Amino acid sequence: MLDVVKELQMLRGGETDALPANLPVFGPKATVRAILVGDRIDTSGLERSDTLSTTPLTFRAGANGIAVVFRYGVVVMIGLSALEEDGVLASLKHRIVGAFDMREEEAAQVEVNAEREDQIPPGGPIYMRAVTLERLLLVAYALADSVVLAHDERDVAAVLEQTEPFARTLATKGRTPGGRRAILKHIGNALLVQHRVSGRVAVAEDPDVLWDRPDLSRLYARLKEEYELAERVDGLNRKLKVVADTAQALTDMIDTERSLRLEMLIVALIAFEIGITFFQMWMGIH
Repeated sequence: MLDVVKELQMLRGGETDALPANLPVFGPKATVRAILVGDRIDTSGLERSDTLSTTPLTFRAGANGIAVVFRYGVVVMIGLSALEEDGVLASLKHRIVGAFDMREEEAAQVEVNAEREDQIPPGGPIYMRAVTLERLLLVAYALADSVVLAHDERDVAAVLEQTEPFARTLATKGRTPGGRRAILKHIGNALLVQHRVSGRVAVAEDPDVLWDRPDLSRLYARLKEEYELAERVDGLNRKLKVVADTAQALTDMIDTERSLRLEMLIVALIAFEIGITFFQMWMGIH
């Protein structure tokens, strides 16, 4: 397979794809599966003799596959069987921070076809004209971003569903359900999802691979278009703004209620003091 790839590169007129000596020899088809396992994966000190890349951490796995580990909680496995995937996840279990009970997954098929350009037909597999580490990493980046966005979209949607009853009750009855504690709990949920979503992964930024291989930018652009990464980021940002505005509005309501209580307490104290003064005057007269 390596000899065939090198011959194809020569026929294409000098394309210089770097093929690491320990890159597995994939067949004409390979399955790529991305799994979001937790909030973060600690990759520090995870040094292996079969490492293919350090950014992101990529190493050989199984009989003839590779695993790509992203620090923001995603593991992408290429060319692995189900048992081999379980083995990779088990080996990383003690490095997962904030493991999820419900894991987000996404899979894709990669096909090698020297007669095609790097492209992704609608509903079809990802065609590559050569198997290179850089191309596989770009696919891994796209799927990793996609599963993270899917998880964040679900979290934001859950917060928005909780927001609707607050807004409806406020509009119809002029008050929020549950009182101050419920409002504070809702604000906490909104802030928590903002914190999780905002800094986990910079989907809008291009992968480091493209710094060394700008000629593959078209492939990554097609991957971003296939998984609608830019559109999903824009939609997620708009929903996050709604969540932030809701949290701010609820915070302002709490501040207003607190200010109103303080004003009522001050008025009551003034009235009490006036009452005491009149009582003393009455006692002095009699």
